[in-house]
Amino acid sequence: MSKHDIAGKNVIIAGGAKNLGGLIARDLAASGARAIAIHYNSAASRSAAEETANAVRFAGSEPFLFQGDLTSAAAVEKLFADATAALGSLDIAINTVGKVLKKPMVEISEAEYDEMSAVNAKTAFFFIKEAGKHLNDNGKIVTLVTSLLGAFTPFYASYAGTKAPVEHFTRAASKEFGARGISVTAIGPGPMDTPFFYPAEGADAVAYHKTAAALSPSSKTGLTDIEDIVPWIRLLVSEGWWMTGQTILVNGGYTTK
Repeated sequence: MSKHDIAGKNVIIAGGAKNLGGLIARDLAASGARAIAIHYNSAASRSAAEETANAVRFAGSEPFLFQGDLTSAAAVEKLFADATAALGSLDIAINTVGKVLKKPMVEISEAEYDEMSAVNAKTAFFFIKEAGKHLNDNGKIVTLVTSLLGAFTPFYASYAGTKAPVEHFTRAASKEFGARGISVTAIGPGPMDTPFFYPAEGADAVAYHKTAAALSPSSKTGLTDIEDIVPWIRLLVSEGWWMTGQTILVNGGYTTK
């Protein structure tokens, strides 16, 4: 067995209950992961987490559920400590947690900015930190960001702006953890066809996004589908480990950097 195989590895997924995180959990279970720690934020997503856990178990992996608001360092530390205790060790850490706000800068309150920063930047920083402390040698760390990091667009300053620091967290961690064979990457999907996308957008914006990518005409929704992102995650946490310190925009030709 290669040290970069998924088979037999232990995985932790922040935001792993549903949508992209849930599909990643299912996919890595089907790829032979030994156990998967599935994090969910609150009681509202408990049933989705249990459904994902059942699918993971059916695929032959052992699921473990962990609940928590990860916007404090203590909460992230507890998640990793509890997951390590339950699974025995950790090999792959994936953070899909994020929050979208579409609003003109002049209308964004301090409270809104603080929440966006806590969810998108602070959580990511401490997730990468704890992954670096807990992962076995030759581990893999992936953070989900956004293709808006390559866009010239209004109204997303607090979203893309609080995801932007993850690019440097990723570069720094790749240098700091590289001696242990740990790869650290970030993936920026285009607008994804999930329940998180539509509430932030008006009908005109939805129509635009569905035609904006070069490959939109070939997509079932015109948007980035979560099924388009999962193979990239699978690659980066296995044979694609040599790609490290990079932010990769996977968006069908929606934006570039």
